Amino acid sequence: MPTATLHDGASIEFEIHGDGPALLLPLNPRPADDPVKAAEAAQWGADLSLGHTLVTGLSDAFRVIAFDYEGHVLTRPKPATLTPDNLARDILAVAGAAGADRFAYYGYSWLALTGLQLAIRTDRLSALVMGGFPPIGGPYKEMLAVTAATHRMALDPQPATPAGETAETGEAAEAGDWGGVQVSMSPEQTQQFVTLYEALQNFDEPAAQERVGCPRLCFAGANDVIEYGPRWGGVTVDIAGPFTARRAEMEAHGWDVRLLDGLDHMSGMHGAAVLPLIRPWLAGVL
Repeated sequence: MPTATLHDGASIEFEIHGDGPALLLPLNPRPADDPVKAAEAAQWGADLSLGHTLVTGLSDAFRVIAFDYEGHVLTRPKPATLTPDNLARDILAVAGAAGADRFAYYGYSWLALTGLQLAIRTDRLSALVMGGFPPIGGPYKEMLAVTAATHRMALDPQPATPAGETAETGEAAEAGDWGGVQVSMSPEQTQQFVTLYEALQNFDEPAAQERVGCPRLCFAGANDVIEYGPRWGGVTVDIAGPFTARRAEMEAHGWDVRLLDGLDHMSGMHGAAVLPLIRPWLAGVL
């Protein structure tokens, strides 16, 4: 399995599937191999085989370079160094190891903002697709509050509650009730995301738009609004809002903007929603 060396000296594996214009996909390309974990994730709207689905759906038209970056940072946390500069360095390291001088990039949620940070630091991008995070009006302040609260809970974990119950009430947790989720990540895992969002607090979005030199698409589910409970300070992370309120501004800066009816943050990343959108768009611009 080929590997790339990241900013902290750690190695990450990547796979290459198909032929055509290069497309970097920071997702696990392998199908889920644990049916129990896959079923538990599905209750919350997650698909552990998402990367495999996207690779399969894109590799007949593109040279897909897939690497599980999120899985990597959870396995090899970077509490002091997961900064915007280093995110871009890591993506470029994978592209270089894969022999991709120019490449498109697709990311969702925090991996989407990774793509924007990459785009303003290199001229090697042939196209950028951001899903589940707006290029203008991003909730950087809110995400810092959420990640900081998550880090505090990781430092002071509460007694374990029975599976399927919330840490606050002991009652059955309802899928999608993020306010009742019990934190299971380590302090090192949570600190790295605090580091990232602290570094983004003064991010100049208007100035950044002028530095993106490639075709660009952004999308989100129309219902992509997450309300966190009191343990997170009652923060609301509104992803969908800027896609409506600032759509004209996004389009004026060259973004193709799509809002997907009826979808929230989790359903908006599924292959059934993503592939019909990004495949023809990428084919049209590359």
